[in-house]
Order: sequence, then structure tokens, then C-alpha cells
Amino acid sequence: MEEIKLPELGEDIEKATVACFHCNVGDHVNADDDIVEVVTDKATFNVPTKVSGNIINILVAVGQEIKIGQVIAHIDEEGNNESENQ
Repeated sequence: MEEIKLPELGEDIEKATVACFHCNVGDHVNADDDIVEVVTDKATFNVPTKVSGNIINILVAVGQEIKIGQVIAHIDEEGNNESENQ
């Protein structure tokens, strides 16, 4: 299971607000797919995943303020079966 965390977004940015999700629980995502969009006072950012797999839970809600390093979601890497995608 891989944790997707809010990454560093820039100097002096400590938090962001969840604007929308690009996936749902149960969806299959590929490495580098954007899974959530967040907004700060300075800009809007998309947060990608580093691994392929299935979203097993989402821990934050649209409109929620989250801190850098906070876990957003979990991905089950074992859910990534390449034969299913061919």
C-alpha cells in the first residue's frame, strides 16, 4: 500500500485546500496520473501519484484544508495487474 501525501508546493506554502478529485475509490491509476487538485493562496496544483494501482481510500474531502505531508489517499500497488490493462 502506497501513501499519497501532499508534497511540498513551494516556499512558504504550508497548507492547501482540496479543490477536486480526478479519481474515486476503486479506480485504477497509472504512475504520474493526477489524483487531486489543491489550491493555495498563490496557485492551483495537481498532485500526481508515483505508482500504479487501485485507489483503496481517500482520506480528505473537497473543501478540506490539508497540510504539507498529510496523507491524501492510499493506493494498492498489488491492484496493478498489467494483463488487465492490455
